[in-house]
Amino acid sequence: MIKLKKIYITLLIGGCFSFGNIALNLAESFAQDNPETPQENVLEEPEETPSLTAIDWYNKGVDEIEARNYQGAIAAFSESIKLDPTDADAYYNRGYSYLVLEKFEESIEDYDQAIELKSDFAYAYGNRCYAYYQLKNHEQAITDCSKAIELESKYGDFYIYRGNAKDDLEMHEAAILDYNQAIIISPNNPKAYYNRALAYNRLGKSLQAVEDYSKAIQFNTNFADAYHNRGVTRFKLEEKEKAIADLRKAAQLFRQQGNTDHAEKFLNTIKQLEKGEI
Repeated sequence: MIKLKKIYITLLIGGCFSFGNIALNLAESFAQDNPETPQENVLEEPEETPSLTAIDWYNKGVDEIEARNYQGAIAAFSESIKLDPTDADAYYNRGYSYLVLEKFEESIEDYDQAIELKSDFAYAYGNRCYAYYQLKNHEQAITDCSKAIELESKYGDFYIYRGNAKDDLEMHEAAILDYNQAIIISPNNPKAYYNRALAYNRLGKSLQAVEDYSKAIQFNTNFADAYHNRGVTRFKLEEKEKAIADLRKAAQLFRQQGNTDHAEKFLNTIKQLEKGEI
């Protein structure tokens, strides 16, 4: 039987990478009637339900992730781990499922196990970095992302994760260096430009921030946060009409995305700007 290998990477602004499902060919056996045996003498045996193997549970867990049923995935990977506690991938994917559900402590425990079983598991370090970041443990996040980069230097999001942790620690210039590297690796990644723009804002470099927000929007035209932050930055630059246009677009996108609270808040801000109250 083929074991299905999946690698999932949680991004700070949504998304994951996955590879296509592998179909499993299951051999079926059929009972053959014995024509010489009278029918009344044949005792029907109850059908036995075959027990699932660790690989069966693992593949079921992957299917549940594909269906975005993360609780079901956790249950399936837990069964797989019971049968094979040495499988780093099962811990990794269960950790991913916990991560999506924002159960960060549980995800860290699983990544700990994955790394203990497979010390060069770059993506486990990377996702554990993200979990630590969400728990505000920025120093540990930086340590884990640095290890992930050491093991897999060509994956741009590791630099974004580490840059975000540095930025929150007010290491803005160091964060920008990480975002620069992410952009070199993935020049069309809107998250890298967006987060670099935030760092530029914190350094008071509004023009560079606007340029990066614009790049983020170029590569993701539905990036509501980028429109909002570009609008705020343009207002600081006394570009009132452009600021209002950006905030109006942000409100429209937030409404389309179901975030009505943000939409209403920005519409009220626009009204105040138009009246000169801000």
